[in-house]
Order: sequence, then C-alpha cells, then structure tokens
Amino acid sequence: MPHWSVYTGDSEPHDGVDRLPPPPPWRAFDGEPVLPTPRDADDEAAVSPDRVHRARTYVAAPESVQLVNAALVLRRPLLVTGPPGTGKSSLAYAVARELRLGPVLRWNITSRSALSDGLYQYDPLSRLYAARQAAAWRAGASRGDLPGAGTASEASAAGADGVEDHLRLGPLGTALLPYDRPRVLLVDEIDKSDLDLPNDLLNVLEEGQYEIPELMRAARHSADAAEVLADGTDTPVPVTRGRVRCRAFPFVVLTSNGEREFPPAFLRRCVRLKLRRPDHEQLTEIVRAHLATPPGEADHLITRFLNRAADGELATDQLLNALYLTGVAGLDPASRDALADELMPYLSPTADTDGF
Repeated sequence: MPHWSVYTGDSEPHDGVDRLPPPPPWRAFDGEPVLPTPRDADDEAAVSPDRVHRARTYVAAPESVQLVNAALVLRRPLLVTGPPGTGKSSLAYAVARELRLGPVLRWNITSRSALSDGLYQYDPLSRLYAARQAAAWRAGASRGDLPGAGTASEASAAGADGVEDHLRLGPLGTALLPYDRPRVLLVDEIDKSDLDLPNDLLNVLEEGQYEIPELMRAARHSADAAEVLADGTDTPVPVTRGRVRCRAFPFVVLTSNGEREFPPAFLRRCVRLKLRRPDHEQLTEIVRAHLATPPGEADHLITRFLNRAADGELATDQLLNALYLTGVAGLDPASRDALADELMPYLSPTADTDGF
C-alpha cells in the first residue's frame, strides 16, 4: 500500500489514523478546545449490533480503499455514487470501525432537509416556556408561595436555563467540533435533497467551521464557553462565543444513487467514488462475510441473481435475504428456487418481472 494509506479495508481495528500525513496547507484547521474522540464504533454499547455487523462484514474493493485514503489525506468529502445495495452507506461504518473513529454520525437527507438541520436545532418556544416558569417561581418566592417548587424550578430561577439548554448540535455540527481524530459523518442520499443543499454545504465543508447566532448573542454577556449537547450523546461539549471550528476535518461520506447531477463547484470539492455492481467473485466474498452458507448452494443462487440482474435492477441485500431464508427453511431445490425468485423482484418498475 502507498505510504500515505491508513485505511486497509480488512476490517481489523487499528490506530493507523494517527499516522495520517499532515493536511495540505489549504486544508489545515486549528479548532479549540481539543475534544477526545468518543468511544470506539465497535463498542456495542455505543452503536447498535446491526451497524457493528455491517462494519465488520463490509468487503471493500481496491478502488474504494484507495479513494477513502485519498479523501482522508486531502481532508475532502467522499462522494459515493452507485446503485442501491452496493454498500455506499456501509463504507462509512467500515472506515469508522477500522480506524477507531467513534460512532458514525448519520444525516438522512430528504427533500425538506436544510443546512440548519444538519448543524443544530434550537427551540425558542421551550426557552420561552422555561423563562415564564422561572418568572413565576421568582414571583412566588417573593410572596413566600413557591409554585412547583423543586430542583428544575430552582435551576431555572437561578438563571441556569439559558440558550444552550434549548439547543442541540446536529450530525454535521457535531462532526465539525474540534475532535483530536476525525469523526465519520454519513450524509445519506444527498441526491434526494432540495437543489440548494449541495451549494449550501460548500462553505461549511470548505471552511470547516460555522457559527451559532443564538449563542453568539448570548456570549455578549458572558465570556464563558456554553455547554451544548452534541448529536448522539448526552454529554455536553464546550462552544466558545458561538463559533465551532474543527481540528481534524471529519471523514464525510456523501451517498448518491446517481439520480441527479451536482453543481461543478460542489463536485470539485469532493473525492468521487463510483461503486459498480459486484461480480460473481465479489458476491461470493460478500456472502462469505455475512453468512455461513454452503459454497455450492451460494454459488447457485449467486449465478441466478446475476442472471436476473442483467435484465433489471437488484440489490445485494435481496441475494442475502434469499440465501438466509432458503438456508433456514430447509427446502428442496425446486422450492428453494421458487422462494428465491419471490425474494428477488426487480427494484425498477420498468423491468420484466415475469422470470429470469
């Protein structure tokens, strides 16, 4: 492997990210205070078992390994394009696990997603309600009649219920905190977004920083850092004067099914990886990683899957479902093939669904 490679694709966790070459001068960041990376992504207490399985069993092609390393070294987002079921999102979990970069931060994109959703959420109505409760508590205290007396009311009355108590960082906002190692951010299905979102992401991903106006206004009256909740954790992190700047640029995986074109300005800021449908050999490796299926039976259904895929869109998940269910059902060959056919319908409505 090239000396600048840290991701190997063999799924064995290691600390090779600490040997990552320095960033290009135009991609160096100096955010503070430095935060420790959260618990390992392979810790089942920190991430669900299904995601651990996806990370462990991901089979990376040589091109994927090379371009992942390129994105890590260049501190650039990785735009991963490919048909459904080719492992676009699983790649993010595999990299996080192997390089021990903590739990993956995931932002699922819809047509209604806006940049602010990824950065942070602020609830002014809950703050207004808390302020009214605090005012009622103080009024009651002055009369000697405390409505709803208790710890929560006392904290509000003491001024502890500030802007930061009603604000939470989103997955993008959390990824840009000044962690000592890059966090992994999965921006899933960005091609489903509003037309403006890719362009809106440009400045944030280029600068590696953003501002929180609500905290900036509050900082005028206090020089202390605000303690804000980050995505995926209940442990607050410090944000100084409403400004967040990364230290280790996050490993950002943007997935796309290829359903739309992106602006040139957006594309030139990304490392681009195009995943293709796996061939027979790659499917055999994928099946071996996921299931303890007898080789002969797996080979038969893999061939059947590929023959059908030549005429329409299928996903690798469908093959794995068919192999698992036909294996546990204990069916004879004819019944097994019939069940497999039912479990592997075309994903495209234009495909011929009458047979192989």
